[in-house]
Amino acid sequence: MDSRQKQTRQALPEDTLLPRDTRRSLPIALLRAREAVMGRFRPMLAAHDVTEQQWRVIRVLGETSPLDATEVADRACVLAPSLTRIIKALEDRALITRERDASDGRRALLAIAPAGVALLREVTPESRAIYADLEARYGAKQIERLLDMLDELANIAP
Repeated sequence: MDSRQKQTRQALPEDTLLPRDTRRSLPIALLRAREAVMGRFRPMLAAHDVTEQQWRVIRVLGETSPLDATEVADRACVLAPSLTRIIKALEDRALITRERDASDGRRALLAIAPAGVALLREVTPESRAIYADLEARYGAKQIERLLDMLDELANIAP
């Protein structure tokens, strides 16, 4: 360890909860894991001219439609200002539809459009192949366990 590293370590307050090594930092580890997974999906999404955020919105609406914009933003992990731009792009490509809620004109209801369903069907075999490779390398039980653990972590109240 050189003198500069020693000075940096000595300047930091002792905190047993603070990892001494960024490889053991939960936020950084989660980012590394996300990149490891998304690095496999990005080429597939790029080949279909869809961004990661757009794909999440399409997937959410493919599971349940219609949904109001707030619910889509929450389920797709997209910030509301970004969702506005994403909705416009997906509407322009006729992948989703937007209608005003008849009972509350301030609410927008979003739904998957036939072209969006077709895109999901087209991408599904490629996506399944990526998941199969991840399962073969990491293990189906490990992935299920990891998903359960991440869900528990995500549900910890702030």
